[in-house]
Amino acid sequence: MESDEACRAALVTDLRRCGQDVHAVGSGREALETGTGFDLVLLGMNLADLDGLHVCRLLRSVTDVPVICIGSATSELEAVLALRAGGDDYLVRPYRLRELLARIAAVMRRSTAGKQPPSLVERGQLSVDVQRCEVRFRGRSVRLTRKEFELLLLLAKTPGKVISRERIIREVWGGSWSQRTVDTHVSNLRAKLGDRGLIVSVRGVGFMMARQ
Repeated sequence: MESDEACRAALVTDLRRCGQDVHAVGSGREALETGTGFDLVLLGMNLADLDGLHVCRLLRSVTDVPVICIGSATSELEAVLALRAGGDDYLVRPYRLRELLARIAAVMRRSTAGKQPPSLVERGQLSVDVQRCEVRFRGRSVRLTRKEFELLLLLAKTPGKVISRERIIREVWGGSWSQRTVDTHVSNLRAKLGDRGLIVSVRGVGFMMARQ
């Protein structure tokens, strides 16, 4: 979340080049509308419409997603206020991309430390048993291949969030397969589940699981 368009575009380009999936917004209101459902939020303190600290507090009241606050002030007070508002880290401009990536990795490690992944992911009439690799949909068992199961689980973890083909290839196939492979597996999943509307195609980007 960055108000300056040039800075926002440059940051998005750098993060995507490093393999990150990025969704960028330019205002505090947009941030509050879209700030949930992500793995991490980069929050600029100098937003055009709302105070960054206020946005941070509101985000923290509705989600536990990690937040890295980015500000221009070098004073200790602003950093303390950002952390008290619910930020997990505070980064001062100007900064190098390598430092940002290191802080992202550190915050993500802290946020996931001690958390056990759920053994059962349920989305409406869909039930995915992670440990047994079993899937049930609308009360019936659905037999999937290992890759189909991993793809379905990836989408089911974040319904309503678009997962890029590049990320799917990286996380399911280790980056060694083509985008056509993803399309084929999605088609197979739809056929086996018997519901083409459950997995939504986002043209030119990837796929997402519909909210139920």
